[in-house]
Amino acid sequence: MNNLNKEKAKKKIAALREKIREAEYRYFVLDDPQISDAEFDKLMQDLIKLENQFPELITADSPTQRVGGEVLDEFEKVEHSTEMLSLDNSFNAEELRDFEQRIAKNTAQKDYQFVVEHKIDGLSAVIRYQDGSFQLGATRGNGEVGENITENMKTIRSLPLKIKDKAELELRGEIYLSKSEFERINQQRLENDEKAFANPRNAAAGSMRQLDSKIAASRRLSILIYDLISHSEKEFATHLEVFFYLKEQGFNVNWHKKAAGIEEVIEICQEWEEKRESLDFEIDGLVVKINDLALREELGSTARSPRWAIAYKFPAQQKTSRVKDIEISLGRTGALTPTAVLEAVELAGSTVSRATLHNEDEIKRKDIRIGDTVLVQKAGDVIPEVVKVIKEKRDGSEKEFEMPEHCPVCGSKVKRPEGEAVTRCTNISCPAQRKEKILHFVSRDAMNIEGVGPALIDQLLEHQLIDDYADLYFLKQHHLKDLERMGEKSSQNVTEAIRASKDREFFRVIYALGIRHVGLGAARTLSNNYSSIEQLRAASSQELEEIDEIGPVIADSIINFFAEKQNRDLISRLKQAGINLSREESEEKEEFLAGLKFVFTGSLNDFTRSEVKDLVEKAGGRSVSAVSSKTDYLVIGDNPGSKYQKAQELGIEILTESEFKQLLENKEEK
Repeated sequence: MNNLNKEKAKKKIAALREKIREAEYRYFVLDDPQISDAEFDKLMQDLIKLENQFPELITADSPTQRVGGEVLDEFEKVEHSTEMLSLDNSFNAEELRDFEQRIAKNTAQKDYQFVVEHKIDGLSAVIRYQDGSFQLGATRGNGEVGENITENMKTIRSLPLKIKDKAELELRGEIYLSKSEFERINQQRLENDEKAFANPRNAAAGSMRQLDSKIAASRRLSILIYDLISHSEKEFATHLEVFFYLKEQGFNVNWHKKAAGIEEVIEICQEWEEKRESLDFEIDGLVVKINDLALREELGSTARSPRWAIAYKFPAQQKTSRVKDIEISLGRTGALTPTAVLEAVELAGSTVSRATLHNEDEIKRKDIRIGDTVLVQKAGDVIPEVVKVIKEKRDGSEKEFEMPEHCPVCGSKVKRPEGEAVTRCTNISCPAQRKEKILHFVSRDAMNIEGVGPALIDQLLEHQLIDDYADLYFLKQHHLKDLERMGEKSSQNVTEAIRASKDREFFRVIYALGIRHVGLGAARTLSNNYSSIEQLRAASSQELEEIDEIGPVIADSIINFFAEKQNRDLISRLKQAGINLSREESEEKEEFLAGLKFVFTGSLNDFTRSEVKDLVEKAGGRSVSAVSSKTDYLVIGDNPGSKYQKAQELGIEILTESEFKQLLENKEEK
């Protein structure tokens, strides 16, 4: 080996890497090892020696790079190319049938199929490949921005660092820890006098958030791929075609089964309720998806979830406990929420000592009393809830609960609006509401004001330095520096963070206002349709309801928000403070393709697929993968394929690459 020159070493290294990749694929993906562990170790040691001898030949996708790199100081933020939406849930056969009926109402197509997959209880991740090599891995985060966990994901042996297809790919998968590996890690932690992990999911998430990737490498994590978001070269007609391709490329894809109709889907779901314990990893349900990718595009999504997929959740785990007390908490909208304080019980891998009781009607319907023995359940991440009272265990000492007539925080009279189940504090200046509203306003997805957390907000309210979130912008450094844990430097950092937040994007400001039912997705939709807060305030309920993704509930909530004089005063003071309450001119210019859907097909000469996608989305449009009746433009390159014919049949406007460039130039000029 010492006599090798660089050229011979390069060939030897390439051969060793190929053998190791094949061995890893057979062992970690196919579960069909062809060589012994000793033979595998020998191949790896030979490769390490050669790479040490010729360090300039080390590449990021070499198998030796799985062992863990340098310790990071922090995780970088990664913006997702496509928002990671949540799935709607179903809990029984009837809700699955309702899902199928909603699909039928939204399409004329009758012969669609479903694909059913395991809903793995792990950590969702985005994976990107460049030129066939693993380039980046990121957490789901808030659905729009995640954290860069590339170094930790390299340690996952079932994730190929190099694939056959030299292309740009973006995938989604679920990182998980097997039950057997979870037991091994916890046993080791207990032996080292460390706290055991609560469940495999927590262990997987904790492993991926280690700044030292060597720790992640020691935990033998696995990954199953469940979706292909984009491919720079290829196009697919169905989800099953995607899975077939991914398997060819060496990926370990999620278990899946085709179903001809919803009744077959229900049978599969019921079958796996019985079989779930046979797996060596945790699943908390199944995911049901439309197989046809063009139909998915046609069905689209709401602000929160795709219309073409749904999660079927297995029946929740249940245990008995005793209600020690019932407490009331207040949210930012003034809602009084009763919560059961329980005797601690181990449930679904975690200790449960509180459970939501939802509202007064729920307590009366279930006849829940303080002192009752109750059945508690928790499914996945769902907050624990009381299922029913075990009345046979009552001894007469139990006390009935009465909803308070006055707010437990401010003492104001509470009110339950007619037709609503929720009792609310009517005092808009209630300290509990004020704190929650301010916390929402400064949160990461809203104005993202670093350093302004619960402890500081408590002090600001206590010292009467602020009454609401608008007051933050009138604080001076001298107001802060004498507060607890706030010296010269900390107070300067906070005031600078507040000042920097004045230029947040318009949709974040809408979200930060705290309008009931308006989440981040709905706020983005509103900012795409209204260029200023004045325009949004002037919108009628009917006009709002006509916007895709804005229904009557959100529309009424917006109208009611602006009807309140205090809210209008808040906005006036935000404007006075210099907050960005409209889309900037640059944003207006970038939105010139708003609402338009583009499909690209064939080989483009001047752009990569990721480049055209960025161009379209930065201009407010959408780059989608399949042609449907809702497509506005098909852009064709060389050898366009079947999408060209389908676009012609549907009468979709077809652009050449040069015409697409001209469209961008013309729109920008306008």
